[in-house]
Amino acid sequence: MEVLSDEQVERELGQLPGWLHAGGGIATVYRLPSSAAALTFIAAVGEVAEELGHHPDLDWRYNRVILRFSTHDAGGRITAKDIEAAHRCMLRAAALDAVAQPEKLPEV
Repeated sequence: MEVLSDEQVERELGQLPGWLHAGGGIATVYRLPSSAAALTFIAAVGEVAEELGHHPDLDWRYNRVILRFSTHDAGGRITAKDIEAAHRCMLRAAALDAVAQPEKLPEV
C-alpha cells in the first residue's frame, strides 16, 4: 500500500472540495439539514466503509458529522484508499444536501 506524498495529497484534495489535510489524515465536517439526516448520512458512510473495507474516524454532533480518513495499516498515513473513501462519502453527502464546513473541524 503506497503512502501518498504531501504533494499528492494536496493534488487529490483539489478534487475533494471541503476536505483538508489535517491531523495526519484527510478530514471534513458535514452539516446536514437535521439530526435524522445526519444519521442517514452516517449509515451511508457505513455502506462506503463496508464496500471498501476501510472506515473513517467519525464523530456525530447533532446535525454535523466529522469524518477523518487515514490508513492504519500504513502507519496512519494517507493512501489512495483514503482518497477514494472520501470521494464516495462526498457524493453521498451531496445526495443528502450536506454542506462541507471544514472550518468547523475540532483541533486534533
